[in-house]
Amino acid sequence: MMLNLDFSDDVEFSRLVARQADIDVTLVALELARDAYPQLNFAHTLHWIAKRGRELIHPATRCRSERELLREITRCLAGTHGLHGDREAFHRPESSYLHRVIETGVGIPISLSLVYTAVAQQAGIDLVGVAAPMHFLARYDGAGGTLFLDAFHQGRLMTYDHCVSWLEQLTKLSRDEIEPMLEPAPPRDIAVRMLNNLKALHVQREAWEDAWKVQRRLTALHPTAFDQRRDLALIALKSNRPGLAIDLLERCLRDCPEDQDRNVLIQHLRAAEQLLAAWN
Repeated sequence: MMLNLDFSDDVEFSRLVARQADIDVTLVALELARDAYPQLNFAHTLHWIAKRGRELIHPATRCRSERELLREITRCLAGTHGLHGDREAFHRPESSYLHRVIETGVGIPISLSLVYTAVAQQAGIDLVGVAAPMHFLARYDGAGGTLFLDAFHQGRLMTYDHCVSWLEQLTKLSRDEIEPMLEPAPPRDIAVRMLNNLKALHVQREAWEDAWKVQRRLTALHPTAFDQRRDLALIALKSNRPGLAIDLLERCLRDCPEDQDRNVLIQHLRAAEQLLAAWN
């Protein structure tokens, strides 16, 4: 059975898979959301982002410092438009989807940060996403140094050293381990992080059809990674695709690394074969 990893309907995600430059992360995020909301109209979200960007232009010209500029973004998005994080958001898939974050006002660090950076860039403010460990942030590099904006906590600002110290406490990692992760995140890394968040949620909820859609994308982004191909095979079985699961598991067994448990793969292969036989 042939595995379909065609994403031609998702133009920006296809460009991401092809490792092209100048990827629009906002469009990628909306294409991911369309898996859960097939009738999603991107225009509504893009119009909202553009409108918020226009709202920022005039206030930004009056700002006398970089901190004041970033606080103006927060005043607009967290203050006027109510965007914020809460702990329950981590348990809801909708909190990862930009259009739902805008509609509900609630998101997780990465989705909120993407809204902040998209709006800021519309206003000509070079705010970028940072895949910091355990907590996605936004970064601004100005004449006065680097500042980090935490969209989840209503736009609180941190200096570079403050941010590193906070992440050391949060993650128990060392400064040397944290600092490389504070660079601007490439679009591919952002997409993978969003997908991994969704995958964990769907698997936890045993929403296997949703997990399948996510895992197809992860496998397309990492086609040679054994763990992604293995997970695709296992989710194929869980989502009632036994024929495809058999093909995928057999391929995994052919090039299984030594540190992987072949017996687990064999057990799942037998389960797929039994399920396929029962169907026939």
